[in-house]
Amino acid sequence: MAEISPNFGDREIMEDVLASQRQMTAEYNAAANQCASSALQSEFMTLLGEEQQIQMELFQEMQKRGWQTVQKAGEQEITAARERFTGTDS
Repeated sequence: MAEISPNFGDREIMEDVLASQRQMTAEYNAAANQCASSALQSEFMTLLGEEQQIQMELFQEMQKRGWQTVQKAGEQEITAARERFTGTDS
């Protein structure tokens, strides 16, 4: 059987880790939402916060390297999002 030897660079590795972090935060969030025990929910919320911090640090490092870009929203997009999530008109 041939040995698989992928030659991943830093970018590919960081993209994979970022995708994994996003999945982990989604799973911890779902687990916290479904807890019957407040103590267990608190633990999941702590883990969720830690994973989100790791995700943010990784994202910021990728931004520094030019591997993640964020497009700034225009005023109309900001207003539309505000109305969508608050249910109010400005």
